[in-house]
Amino acid sequence: MSVSAFNKLQTSVTMCRRCPRLVKWREQVAQEKRAAFRQHDYWGRPVPSFGDPSGRILVVGLAPAAHGANRTGRMFTGDRSGDWLYRALHKFGFANQPGSMSRDDGLELKDVLITATVRCAPPANKPNPAEREACRSWLEQELDLVHSLRVIVTLGSFAYLQTLRILCDRGFSVPRPRPGFSHGTEVPSGDLTVLASFHPSQQNTFTGKLTEEMFDRIWSRAKQLIEKNALP
Repeated sequence: MSVSAFNKLQTSVTMCRRCPRLVKWREQVAQEKRAAFRQHDYWGRPVPSFGDPSGRILVVGLAPAAHGANRTGRMFTGDRSGDWLYRALHKFGFANQPGSMSRDDGLELKDVLITATVRCAPPANKPNPAEREACRSWLEQELDLVHSLRVIVTLGSFAYLQTLRILCDRGFSVPRPRPGFSHGTEVPSGDLTVLASFHPSQQNTFTGKLTEEMFDRIWSRAKQLIEKNALP
């Protein structure tokens, strides 16, 4: 892939102002801040993708957390969801360290690229359908650039359904009816597999809906799939 084209795309992402409600909210949060982060300079803009642009695994989340990626400027960085995600990626050899505190903490990913269906922090973590569709082209352009892709891990039902919509509209062979969302659901489409996981949100991890063992099984399976479908 063209790294320069990928970097140019991510720069364009960070300048997006398509959704007035999201622009207002992300900037309001960045100005008001959370008490614990009063001394932090918030990012307060759309968050670019992070990781290996030549990776075989694409992770699709919902949207940046208001005081996580909206603060730090890096996907899943600085919040509890990121703690779970990067710990798991490190365990399976996809990350060089298990933690994610800031953009300059030295974290690097191998074979994994992390993105989201919506790039701005939404109020109550709930983008509306118009915002979801306004952000759709960013993910589609990434799919055009990442030719090595073999597995898409979707975190939560929102990301899962949007990913299937996009793949279906782009001519991928998605089963009909589309398989419903559940943890561990696999949707094969030629050499590509969509692998669904519960989102590692505090709501899911604190209640035990998602356990570390359950989450580890997702990454173990993703690793099996990329090895099975390795490029010649």
